Parts: sequence; C-alpha cells; structure tokens
Amino acid sequence: MNTPHPVIAGLSGRCPRCGEGRLFSGFLKYADACEACGLDFSSEDAGDGPAVFIILIAGFIVVPLALVLELALEPPLWLHALIWLPLATALCVGLLRPFRGVMFTLQWHHSAREARLDEPDDGPDG
Repeated sequence: MNTPHPVIAGLSGRCPRCGEGRLFSGFLKYADACEACGLDFSSEDAGDGPAVFIILIAGFIVVPLALVLELALEPPLWLHALIWLPLATALCVGLLRPFRGVMFTLQWHHSAREARLDEPDDGPDG
C-alpha cells in the first residue's frame, strides 16, 4: 500500500494511510473509520491547533488590508465592518476543514499522542 503525503491527504480530506477513504463524514466531523482500508479515526484529534493557525493567517491577511484602506481613504467604521468581517469569516470557515485535515493527517503520520503522566519517563534522568 502506498501511503500518501500527509499534507496532500489532509488538504484533500482523504485517509492518511491509504489516501482513498474520506476523512470527514460532515463539514468538520471526522469519520469513524476509513471506508477503504478500515483505519480507525477515533483515537486521533487535531484539537484547537487548526483554529490557532487560521486566526493567525486570517489576521495576517485582513489587518494589513484594513490598515491600508484606513490610511488611504479613512472610511467610516461601518464600512470597515461591512468589508472586513465577511472577509475574515469567509477565510476562517474556508480554511478550517483543510487545516483540520492536515493537522489530523500529520498527527497520524508522526504518531503524535497526548502526553501522559502515568507513563515511565525515558528522559536523561530516568
């Protein structure tokens, strides 16, 4: 079986192991398992990571544009709200699914797990 690149699988919303089955069963809800290879998706969770990246990216796009408009034309605040709130909302909603997919597939690819305090420490002291 050829494992797809995790970023490509995540962006396309496909299984990180086979690249065939769907990763999502709804807009943002992960499927229970891959319909093609049977990989269980229930143990993986991207958490809030995608939202953090999206907020930073949307801010990086919207804030400079709003600042340039303000300095060039000095429009009223209602016009700023009319322009930038829908743009920021569209960016956040449009990027959320691909980012959730990428974070999920990268987590699976690198076998990332939540830290556990009850597991033995393999650090330098013991």
